[in-house]
Amino acid sequence: MVTGSCFYIQTEGTTLLVDCGFFQGAKENEDRNAEPFPFNPSGVQCLLLTHAHLDHSGLIPKLVRDGFKGKILATNATVELCRIMLLDSAYIQERDTEWDNKKRLRAGKPLLKPLYTVEEATDSLDYFQGAEYGEIVELGAGIKLRFQDAGHILGSAIVELWIRENDDGEKKLVFSGDLGQKNIPIVNDPAPIEDADYVFIESTYANRNHKGINETTEEFRQAVTESLKRGGNIIIPAFAVGRTQNILYLLKQLSVAGKLNHLQVFVDSPMAIHATRITLNHPEYLDEETLNLIRGGKFSGSNLSLKYIETVEESMELNKIKHGAIIISASGMCNAGRVRHHLKHNVWRPECSVIFVGYQAYGTLGRKIIEGAGMVKLFGEEIAVKSKIYTIGGLSAHADREGLMDWLNKFKRKPRRIFVIHGEEETAIGFVNVIKERLNIDTYAPLRMEVIKI
Repeated sequence: MVTGSCFYIQTEGTTLLVDCGFFQGAKENEDRNAEPFPFNPSGVQCLLLTHAHLDHSGLIPKLVRDGFKGKILATNATVELCRIMLLDSAYIQERDTEWDNKKRLRAGKPLLKPLYTVEEATDSLDYFQGAEYGEIVELGAGIKLRFQDAGHILGSAIVELWIRENDDGEKKLVFSGDLGQKNIPIVNDPAPIEDADYVFIESTYANRNHKGINETTEEFRQAVTESLKRGGNIIIPAFAVGRTQNILYLLKQLSVAGKLNHLQVFVDSPMAIHATRITLNHPEYLDEETLNLIRGGKFSGSNLSLKYIETVEESMELNKIKHGAIIISASGMCNAGRVRHHLKHNVWRPECSVIFVGYQAYGTLGRKIIEGAGMVKLFGEEIAVKSKIYTIGGLSAHADREGLMDWLNKFKRKPRRIFVIHGEEETAIGFVNVIKERLNIDTYAPLRMEVIKI
């Protein structure tokens, strides 16, 4: 599946994790977050984190609470982003549990505990250590690590691991993390890797190809233009880290070019606001196009009114706006956060629009809407879906099938085996067959909890 990224590596001398993320989407998936870890957290020496998105990092506070005392290694930008994302996640855990317990108390049911608390999330931050792209880090026990740019979000990384065990030579494992698209604004293209023995590659969008960036930009412009002409508001559910910044960049670029005029844009996500500030504080991670736009003093746009919404009161005021507002709000899959309030006030209005710009996991509210649900439940109320729904797949921060294959083709030394991970079942299995056919490499999609010896 997509979400729940976590890989346990046991060598002769140590144990490692690559990622420790939330399961998201359908209730049966999210219930897995409360299950005990299938390994002893106190026995893990090091956690290698590919990036800050919660489906890769969201269970770290629980890991630390349950006994982990090792290092958490990530790029410096990922460390900064996790400081806001994990605290925000903990706040949501506490708030949602408090809300549920009020109902359970009235019903005479036993009370629940949050998955983890803000205090536990704060404690987990002490274990983080930052590293730079391209830096070789000695982990001990015959293991070396290097992060390379995955081009997915700020600080996202491909993990290169060299593991030497007694009398067995050195093996190189490569975990792709989430690979980004080429030519997407703000972040760089994914770094090529030239050699590996074993490759673990994501497959989120391995069953399709995105439109080109120019075609996608025009598709997005048309969606915004059509929506504003109908006289309603535009709701853009967007991940606070990565996608919000991409959408702002695109709106500002279109505004500067005169292709969209007099835009009234609201970013209603405190976490997205913090993430945007962190993004602009890291020019070393930004692509040349973004840097040139910032250096030219045009990043704010000349025909665009942009307001960051931080307080709950300001967010509620947006509900009084009946037309002309572009509201960018988290969460990107509509399963939590302020975007659900904006959907409640707008999705039933035919003159309004919802523009989806990111992956919607199975079982999420966003997935239900894009698959044509006529009614959705928001805050216990049945709401009709009457607004115009757009899906702009080309704005995804994930590489498509050809992008993934292009990255695999960069290996000058053919891997012994490729493992296809982080994709829905049909997509992952289909991508296995594509790789076998095109590259003639032994390829396999492992099952959850499967143990593999290499």
